[in-house]
Amino acid sequence: MTRSSRNVRRGARRRGHGEHEAGLPLVLLPPAVLAVAFLLLPLLALLLRAPWADLPARLVDPDVGRALRLSMVCAGSATVLCLLLGVPLAWVLARARFPGRRLLRALVTVPLVLPPVVGGVALLLLLGRRGLLGAQLDAWFGVTIPFTTVAVVLAETFVALPFLVIAVEGALRGVDRRYEDAAATLGASRWTIFRRVTLPLVAPGVTAGAVLCFARALGEFGATITFAGSFPGVTQTMPLAVYLALESDPEAAIVLSLVLLAVSVVVLASLRDRWVTGTRS
Repeated sequence: MTRSSRNVRRGARRRGHGEHEAGLPLVLLPPAVLAVAFLLLPLLALLLRAPWADLPARLVDPDVGRALRLSMVCAGSATVLCLLLGVPLAWVLARARFPGRRLLRALVTVPLVLPPVVGGVALLLLLGRRGLLGAQLDAWFGVTIPFTTVAVVLAETFVALPFLVIAVEGALRGVDRRYEDAAATLGASRWTIFRRVTLPLVAPGVTAGAVLCFARALGEFGATITFAGSFPGVTQTMPLAVYLALESDPEAAIVLSLVLLAVSVVVLASLRDRWVTGTRS
């Protein structure tokens, strides 16, 4: 390679580096820094105001353990229910062609923007003792759902399900259909193709949606307190315990908030790189 050609390549690399730097408008940095501060400073205030000296004694409080255990069980159950219902629904929205598909997609995502309290009222009107279905359940089977642990799971599922549907539908739309077509030409049934080809291809999207579902269910408050109430050991999850403790014992509310924050950070930090991107850190 001649000296002139080497100089040309060096100049091209320098220009490319300069163009890359020029592609970062400095005017965007101040609002970006402000956004980071807006998100992190409240958490910093929570950490600074925490009663660290009394923290061990408060953490062994049976009420804390009961609320945390209930939150984890209900959020896990809601996530499983979201997987059972959300994956088939996402497949229908991504692959099926029928009139009103766009309207159905819009309705499915309504809980994303609907105030959770309104969702709780809607569930109460549907499954309450005088609800559209709840009256029949009570009259025929003697089953009452509101203000039970089952009500907590249903409320969390209602608000978390759209997260899974959106994640899985996006993954299905990005799948290379040639793999499925190849399996079909080899004689595989539709169910076999879905189970052995499609699901493995969209596994990162499914797991990402499951993580989002779990995190959303873990922090659910409005629909839960409206539809399930707040009974210790039965329906009082961690967010409800925080709200109630804030009125009578602010330090206890801070401790409960720290526990919930720690659990949320651990869930997202430990699963995000491995499940969302499909790689291990």
